[in-house]
Amino acid sequence: MKNVLIASFDMEVGGVERSLISMLNNFDYDNYQVDLMLYSHTGDFMDQLPKKVKLLKESKAYKTFRMPIKEIFKTGNVPVALSRLMAKIKTSKDKTLESGYKQMQYMWKYALPFLPRTQKEYDVAISYLWPHYFVAEKVEATTKIAWIHTDYSTIKTDIKMDLEMWKKFDYIVAVSEECKNSFLKKYKELKEKLVVIENITSPDFIRESANELIINPMTKDQRFKIITVARLSYAKGIDNAIKALKILNDKGHQNIAWYVVGYGGDEGKLKKMISENNLEENFILLGKRTNPYPYIKECDLYIQPSRYEGKAVTVGEAQILCKPVLITDYNTAKSQVKNNFDGYITEQSVEGIAKGIEKLIFDEKLRQKIVNNCIITSYGNESELLKLYPLFCNGSD
Repeated sequence: MKNVLIASFDMEVGGVERSLISMLNNFDYDNYQVDLMLYSHTGDFMDQLPKKVKLLKESKAYKTFRMPIKEIFKTGNVPVALSRLMAKIKTSKDKTLESGYKQMQYMWKYALPFLPRTQKEYDVAISYLWPHYFVAEKVEATTKIAWIHTDYSTIKTDIKMDLEMWKKFDYIVAVSEECKNSFLKKYKELKEKLVVIENITSPDFIRESANELIINPMTKDQRFKIITVARLSYAKGIDNAIKALKILNDKGHQNIAWYVVGYGGDEGKLKKMISENNLEENFILLGKRTNPYPYIKECDLYIQPSRYEGKAVTVGEAQILCKPVLITDYNTAKSQVKNNFDGYITEQSVEGIAKGIEKLIFDEKLRQKIVNNCIITSYGNESELLKLYPLFCNGSD
């Protein structure tokens, strides 16, 4: 049996973590021994890890990466704390909304000399979450594979540093064809390393989970119910969703309730926006939920208002539950939805979201057409993992 290492940060509730669980649940354990390296043994999905996976011992050094700098000093890990401080200072003049990506790169670069290596050598090492420095620099493996889940053409990184890191990998896996193409706009020299393997989706699991009995405020809500499942961050465009609902409210469409399942750093800012626009009764943040499917099941419309995506896991899940889906026209949108067939793609702006909602509220025929096409479309893709195993033969056998 070949030894495989998979590395990610933690198992907090999120699309990447959900896709990792799906991959682990469908892995070929007859031929591969899988070790899982989580930098932090935290998150509501920890208890969903399959028993056939060997969870490696948590490393205090790697766990620090999402701790406040003060807390790292308190743990006594002064070199890593200073590395974080240096990264923060280096990016302090960059006031762009997504400057955190660069800060994360520098943080890893400066901390690398103080981070432990793995003792075991592997046939294959998979880094499931960017930045991929742990597998690139601290793991001995015959084949190294890195995963990309987002639209890299839209985020600000130190390209030179990134290229040095990417070149340590034999393959780079993109979760959609459009995700691959957007990556190549930024890193065209890496074309030969790119492979497309979609996030694993299990329709039976999603349908079964959607029937779980929970206390759900949407059940008794008689209004037109919209749902979004997303991290509360700039990338997901929840701020634009609030503005779009305000436009609709001002136009007299006050019988709309927009629910959001998710959590994240922008929660305070979004709550303030909701209050300022007098939308407390209409735009409802439900917070973190390990099982979002009963909420999706109750909606009249699923919306993904993102600024960018690799391939949003939740869009496919809403389609599996046969819900009409509206998404903004981010770069990889056409990998998610066949426009006017199993979803509707609207202009990526506040006005575009508002117009798209109006269109689908009043065009009941189109909504039903989307639902009917979701019913007849198969969204299960467990066979995608068969594309992964041939990559394991690189340089071995």
